Amino acid sequence: EETNDADGKSGGQRMVEEGYLDDVAHVVALHVDSDMQAGKIVTQQGYMTANVDNFYATIIGRGTHGAHPDLGVDPIFLLGQVLSALQGIVARRVDPTEPAVVTVGVVSAGLAGGENVIPGEAKFSGTLRSYSSAVREQLVRDVEATLSLVRALGGDYALRVVRTCPSTYNDPAVTMRVEQIARELFGPEVIAHREPSLGGEDFSYMTARAPGMMFNLGAKKDEVRRPHHNPLFDIDESVLPTGAAMLAESALRLLYDLERRR
Repeated sequence: EETNDADGKSGGQRMVEEGYLDDVAHVVALHVDSDMQAGKIVTQQGYMTANVDNFYATIIGRGTHGAHPDLGVDPIFLLGQVLSALQGIVARRVDPTEPAVVTVGVVSAGLAGGENVIPGEAKFSGTLRSYSSAVREQLVRDVEATLSLVRALGGDYALRVVRTCPSTYNDPAVTMRVEQIARELFGPEVIAHREPSLGGEDFSYMTARAPGMMFNLGAKKDEVRRPHHNPLFDIDESVLPTGAAMLAESALRLLYDLERRR
């Protein structure tokens, strides 16, 4: 699924590139939601998940003895300037009406036992999230511009950006049709809505190829919070027939709609 293979490609990306969606008119998918009331059909129009790009940076200094910092270029000091500046990208560079995130998740420098050693380099990595392609490109440019600060202070840097899945866009017309199907099958109270997420989803490769949508299926098991990607994760499996019915009926009715237009 979202995990990339040895060539850096996900399952959804592979399916599109290998032609499995060449003759597909619409795509519909579901994702269980362990935090939402069991049986609810959760929909939203427009962007549902984000562009996901990961970055890996190395700040290059010049190592020296900790008692003589003037004889080297401290990459940890340079890293501090960069980390501070990175927080200004979303706050001061991105249009405030555009969702965006710059997160640093890993920082490393020096070795255990080297308290009196200024290392030669520092590494950090993180993730960039956005909806629009314009903001996606801006975040990459601004991360590189921020890293260039270290050159003014005597250091250098290396940056690698790994592009992963694009944002998932729920086609409004298909979304409204699926909502109509849900109401007819399970009643008007079955529909729920939630805010868009800046998480990633490689179904996005499919919605970029054919108009479609993904809905969440509420599957909360009990009063314990059981988030996804967590050891406590669990769902109420009694809702799975609801999801299967939604997918089957959506496929039938969307095909029927296509035939009526021909």
